[in-house]
Amino acid sequence: MDHTDLTQYLDYVLIAMLLAVGFAIVRLRNLFAVVMLTGVYSLLSAAWFVSLDAVDVAFTEAAVGAGISTVLMLGAMLLTARESEPAGAKRHWAALAVVVAAGAALFFAIPDMPVYGDPDSPANSYVGMDYMTSTPDEIAIPNVVTAVLASYRGYDTFGETVVIFTAALGVMLLLGFGTGRREDDDDEAAGKAKVKAKAVKAGKKEDKA
Repeated sequence: MDHTDLTQYLDYVLIAMLLAVGFAIVRLRNLFAVVMLTGVYSLLSAAWFVSLDAVDVAFTEAAVGAGISTVLMLGAMLLTARESEPAGAKRHWAALAVVVAAGAALFFAIPDMPVYGDPDSPANSYVGMDYMTSTPDEIAIPNVVTAVLASYRGYDTFGETVVIFTAALGVMLLLGFGTGRREDDDDEAAGKAKVKAKAVKAGKKEDKA
């Protein structure tokens, strides 16, 4: 058994684990377990990207998908219920129809995709080959992907960074970080608890009387 066979078997194992985790995410009602499994799903995706020699994409998936997204979802979960409410049958069938339609469209488009690693594919026939041949002389960075992201497409990378920062800032504002809303909500909840406790004590005194 050579290295190619081992890599192929590893891909099959990772895909099976991704399917199992995805099915568990759909079936679970506990939001904490769902958030944790989404982090596991992202880590498995990152491992699969490493198996496909896309290390840069794997780092991004692990940092954003398993790291930042999991933390943000945990923060959002603290402001909501811990258990999701069961959806109606009509919503289940509508979601199933959308998933089946999207899956059928993807399977229909698969034959038009180039073979993995095909040197004659569009990605390797045009500007991609210029990057491969020009990077050692123009940028002097060993990793071609890093050279493209940091130099050739530096403005695109900067724009993506701004978008991610803006999205993170928006999520933090929605969660109430730095606005004092969470402290106000805690004070309001504490006040309601005190009023309820006083009402219970008053009811017990009336019963004794």
